Amino acid sequence: MIIGMAAVLLSSCVKDKLYNTPHPDWGVVMVSLPGLTEDDDYVLDIDGKTAGITGSPFVYPDLLLPGAHSLVVYKRAEGFTFNGRIAQIHALGSKSHAEGTTIIPLPGYLKTISQDITVVADDTLRITLSPQQRVRDLHIEFRVTQGRPERIQSVTGTLGGIAGVLDMEAGQTTGEAVSTAVAFTREGDMLTADARLLGTMGTVQTLVLDIAFTDDGRTQRTEVDLTEALATFNDDMTAGFRVTGTLETPVGMEEATAEITGWETVDGGDVDAEM
Repeated sequence: MIIGMAAVLLSSCVKDKLYNTPHPDWGVVMVSLPGLTEDDDYVLDIDGKTAGITGSPFVYPDLLLPGAHSLVVYKRAEGFTFNGRIAQIHALGSKSHAEGTTIIPLPGYLKTISQDITVVADDTLRITLSPQQRVRDLHIEFRVTQGRPERIQSVTGTLGGIAGVLDMEAGQTTGEAVSTAVAFTREGDMLTADARLLGTMGTVQTLVLDIAFTDDGRTQRTEVDLTEALATFNDDMTAGFRVTGTLETPVGMEEATAEITGWETVDGGDVDAEM
């Protein structure tokens, strides 16, 4: 009996040394995110099943069958709704998109990465990932000329021809072009506004300005084509993008129209868009 028990124990020890995972027919996935902090809220999605990443390295809680699998890691940024592997910026006043949707101007910094992986039985697949930033800060500013800027009470801008939805698996924007509303602030003769965009979409990007004056409730609408100015906006999402111009208003602002001229862009300039 003693000899038999010793044989069983010896066999158990041999098996423990041979098996590298809790189940020899399955595999384990371990993901590392360099620079991960306690405040980061990342999700690991493998084949559509998600788990919140609690540290780095992080072991996916489920064992996986050997073979090919699809992996997506994304940051749960504020201002986004996540539906499977689709990230959608919140619409103003709601969290759904419809025809003519206007989205919030300053969502959080969405970061994602996706790749195909191959799992091996009784082994741990170790992956180091660096999620890419998918939104870019846009700073718009223009100088008021010819008129009296101190009579400007408020300026609201609507920028059309931008993206509102990201396919995180493909790493590309999708859906229809939408618009966003930005509020300008005035300091002297300068008007400035900030936005954070998934990118431009469609063939035309148009900025419509609605200006309200302090006298008699008078308003003025100005439209400008920013298609050329934003032509390189989607090239590098990590660097800020600045657009500047001149708002030429009639002397005394008696007219109902104004004109924006001299648009210039600074790709990768010093931009700080606040939440």
